[in-house]
Amino acid sequence: MNLKTGQYIRHAKYGCGTIVERDDDRTTVEFDTAGIRKFVTSLAAFEVAEGEAPKKKRAASRRRVKALPN
Repeated sequence: MNLKTGQYIRHAKYGCGTIVERDDDRTTVEFDTAGIRKFVTSLAAFEVAEGEAPKKKRAASRRRVKALPN
């Protein structure tokens, strides 16, 4: 199976996730509920999941407060 970075997949144990990084040795997947997991690429058993990955919430930006002169 020829999987690519950014592809939405399903794993039997961890559920659905998105491939974050992939090379000949390792595949890193960020799962919707299980977090980030790394697999040996040649042993990993994934199937293509239907649909799209859920949107991630972005962290709120923090405003810088200027220090008042003394």
